[in-house]
Amino acid sequence: MSSVRRPVYLDYHSTTPCDPRVVKAMLPCFTENFGNSSSRGHVFGRAAEELVEDSRRRIAELLGAKASEIVFTGGSTESNNLAVTGAACARREAGDGNHVVSCVTEHKSVICPMERLDEEGFDVTMLSVDERGRIDIDALSAALTENTVLVSLMLASNEIGNIHPIGEIARRAHEIGAWVHTDATQAIGKVPVDVNELDVDMLSLSAHKFYGPKGIGALYQRESPRRIKLKPCIIGGGHERGVRSGTHNVPGIVGMAAALELAVQEREEESQRVSALRDRLESRLMEEIEGLVVNGDREHRLPNNLSVTIPHIDGEALLLSLDDVAVSSGSACKSDTASTSHVIKALGWGDEDGRGTLRFGLGRWTTEEEIEFAVGRLAETVNHLRALSTL
Repeated sequence: MSSVRRPVYLDYHSTTPCDPRVVKAMLPCFTENFGNSSSRGHVFGRAAEELVEDSRRRIAELLGAKASEIVFTGGSTESNNLAVTGAACARREAGDGNHVVSCVTEHKSVICPMERLDEEGFDVTMLSVDERGRIDIDALSAALTENTVLVSLMLASNEIGNIHPIGEIARRAHEIGAWVHTDATQAIGKVPVDVNELDVDMLSLSAHKFYGPKGIGALYQRESPRRIKLKPCIIGGGHERGVRSGTHNVPGIVGMAAALELAVQEREEESQRVSALRDRLESRLMEEIEGLVVNGDREHRLPNNLSVTIPHIDGEALLLSLDDVAVSSGSACKSDTASTSHVIKALGWGDEDGRGTLRFGLGRWTTEEEIEFAVGRLAETVNHLRALSTL
């Protein structure tokens, strides 16, 4: 254990370090190819535009899309907002309907736009999940009506790692004419992602989740056979064919393309390696910590995810004691109190026990030695906190 470099990072769902190969691809964009891609009147601008369009083409090919279907954004939060709000408002203005469907375990960048749509008079249905966080497909079908214009459900959960059957969900939604958006932020580089196999109309992704730079993302927007037109959320300048205005982040776009290529090329081998480490982490934690419960669907989940709940332990106190292991508590701090996350609550956990939830995210540089170190530190800390507790 002493040879392990500390602190150990096991929070790859939150963000990933930028791969050195990606940084190398980006560097010329800061000093040599620094032009504004919209300034086509001179060589600097045209060189930048060429980099943007080459990256767009490469990203599209890796997703099974066309280059003209890729819209660059500032990240998945913006992509999700654009997809949900832009699609719903465009379809209501076209007279298609005003009913939208999502799920209680979505990322907040989908849930909050849904709440805003509800405030603006949309009919919003938020599907529940079972104790493993799984969606009932028949309940989804029952919720769909001729007034439904949008279904937004994530491909993979950022907290519990569940992989949802988006292909089947899309098939049922399309039968009644609804558009389908999926937040694939956590899925890229871990599971196969092809927009045509999934048959989705919109798909969100963010570079910093697959070893690219922060501050750059994209939204896939289908052109055929369903022509998806969105009402823009950011206007002024007409960039990205008027869908998303703003000067292109050329270094970020180049880095995103490089990172996605590496993620797709190395996905199968990396997923096998990381899933073996995840299984080892899971089995060792269950051996060492009494009462530990694994959250989520253990059959259909991301290879690098492990969400556990340790009853009678405060997750915030646990994290404060684990200064040499970086994990997520699965809780959101609001004011001076820590509350159980909306995802963990949806699984049936109450505030008291739900606060003892930890999310482990394994990644490209996670080692077996780090897993063993983390297990030892976590077991030691839990035993110490339990000895102090009166619960």
